[in-house]
Amino acid sequence: MTINKTDEEVELMLLSNKLVTDTLAEVAKYIQPGVTTEYIDSIAEKFIRDNKGIPGFLGYGGYPKTLCTSINAQVVHGIPSKVILNDGDIVSVDCGAILNGFHGDCAYTFEVGQVNELVKQLLKVTKECLFIGGEVAITGNRIGDIGFAVQSHAEKHGFSVVREMVGHGIGKHLHEKPEVPNYGKKGTGIKLSRNMTICIEPMINMGVKNIVQEKDGWTVRTSDRKPSAHFELPVAIRDNKPLYLSNFSKIEEVLNQK
Repeated sequence: MTINKTDEEVELMLLSNKLVTDTLAEVAKYIQPGVTTEYIDSIAEKFIRDNKGIPGFLGYGGYPKTLCTSINAQVVHGIPSKVILNDGDIVSVDCGAILNGFHGDCAYTFEVGQVNELVKQLLKVTKECLFIGGEVAITGNRIGDIGFAVQSHAEKHGFSVVREMVGHGIGKHLHEKPEVPNYGKKGTGIKLSRNMTICIEPMINMGVKNIVQEKDGWTVRTSDRKPSAHFELPVAIRDNKPLYLSNFSKIEEVLNQK
């Protein structure tokens, strides 16, 4: 059953999601060759707690860290560790925080040092997929319209869409109904209604769409070990255009200053 929020609850979710993208902007200052993902994770946890939030992923289903840091061929749920980021890597940083009883959940894929042009194109197209999917996340449309928009744009550029991992509803729980696939057919799935709150999060692969799970029980990577990119923002469904519950502006302001 989907959970439609009140306008007041949506206002609270704007705050929890702002905390998440503010955390990603803080993390962005430190992403560079030679840094460990464990160090980045420690910065994120301190920032969330210093701003009166609770890390939303830490302990969720037994997950051991504040962030998910997925490098290169890792799609999602990479566990921060002593692994060092190298020049030319990409790293998806997925962050969650709880504030005023509501979850925030956003992800951004960062370039580490100098990244090759094809990988840059993968990141560009994946971020475009997020906003192209968002454009149709309005009252009266259906979940399949979002997936169709994401899939069409990714495949038009020669990339593939992960099937097993999907977006989701969000609110007082990190994962609520409905699931939000990044593939689908127009006019299918549940109908979108005002103040449904969902996370749109394209996971787009450079090579094949197939994925495998690593031995740690969390990390998911591409089966062909080619790079994957991941961007995520939550939206509240509205009549003519979605209300994004956060944005990447502060993150990209930091990146443009580096």
